[in-house]
Amino acid sequence: MAISALFFANGFTVGSWAPKIPEFASRLGLGESALGLMILAFGLGSLLMMPVVGGMIARLGSSRLVKVTSILGLPTLLLLTLAPTVPVAAITIFLLGGLIGAMDVAMNANAVLVEKRMRRPIMSSCHGFWSLGGLFGAALGGLLIGAVGIMAHVLLVTLFLTAVVLGVVGMVSEDKTTHTEEKVPLRLPQSPIPYLVGIMALFSMMPEGAILDWGALYLRQELSSTLTQSGLAFGAFSATMALMRFAGDPIREKLGAVTTLRVCALFAFAGMMIAGQAPTATIAIVGFAISGIGISNMVPIAFSAAGNLPGMAQGIALSVVTFMGYSGILVAPSLIGFIAEFTSFSIVFTALPMLFLVVLALSSLARHANMRDHQ
Repeated sequence: MAISALFFANGFTVGSWAPKIPEFASRLGLGESALGLMILAFGLGSLLMMPVVGGMIARLGSSRLVKVTSILGLPTLLLLTLAPTVPVAAITIFLLGGLIGAMDVAMNANAVLVEKRMRRPIMSSCHGFWSLGGLFGAALGGLLIGAVGIMAHVLLVTLFLTAVVLGVVGMVSEDKTTHTEEKVPLRLPQSPIPYLVGIMALFSMMPEGAILDWGALYLRQELSSTLTQSGLAFGAFSATMALMRFAGDPIREKLGAVTTLRVCALFAFAGMMIAGQAPTATIAIVGFAISGIGISNMVPIAFSAAGNLPGMAQGIALSVVTFMGYSGILVAPSLIGFIAEFTSFSIVFTALPMLFLVVLALSSLARHANMRDHQ
């Protein structure tokens, strides 16, 4: 319950930031390119902190890092709202991204610890709570900003997050750090396995980033959808993804991680192909919804596998996989936009499913995520 609540809090923070972006840009007089650089600073903060925290988890254990990062992250949205100048805002948004990324690695490592203790999968539902947090944060943010204004919104969000985090942080599962674990050298893994699991995470998250950033534009520009319909591209995808994350753990326990990942990859492949080849916006939305069913449990399984790789410090392997996965959401959308400019979004969305075939080829690595195999 404690780790699920922290996943929710992390998602809620990200969701609460999204509706603040227009006001943030207008208050600081940022154009589109300057705002793009700010959002890039957020992503770079996340990516830079992930390996750092991974190394610290190997030395100090995940529970300590979960507590520190979740508490340090509490005032960041408030600080960002109060940032008086562009340089101060740039530093603060980098810090916000860094703490969210750091907390992300620590939470996933702690969720793996809970899985081992309980001898059953919980990672998918943890990620489900993250999706739920993002959904609530974004939806409530829009309503609250309109009703009570930007400052009251951020104060309410900060108070709520403080109550959630301080309420559960004492119940986080503690690591049993052994003497040998403390002596783990802080270096990148020599084995190729964490990088192959990282490719699975990367190729699962790249299409997610594409739907998030380009799905609506694809429906508007190439399938002549209405404005309402275009919003449903990511909406339908998010809804099926959140729903299936809550169903994912019992499915994975019954079928095993390898079979679950293979079924998910086939759903994701079929859904993206339907979306890419869709003659109408409605069929494309159905395609995105089907791909959400598939993508939902691919990343949680990759993270569980990374946290259970034999002969490897948990934090190091997990930070490698998290870094590679999230770089897909950060780097891929700009690359996809560039390619689509010279081809079309239809071609892009038809080509992206090929990544799921690579995940399918690497799927046997998901066996490390099977809880019954770990004491």
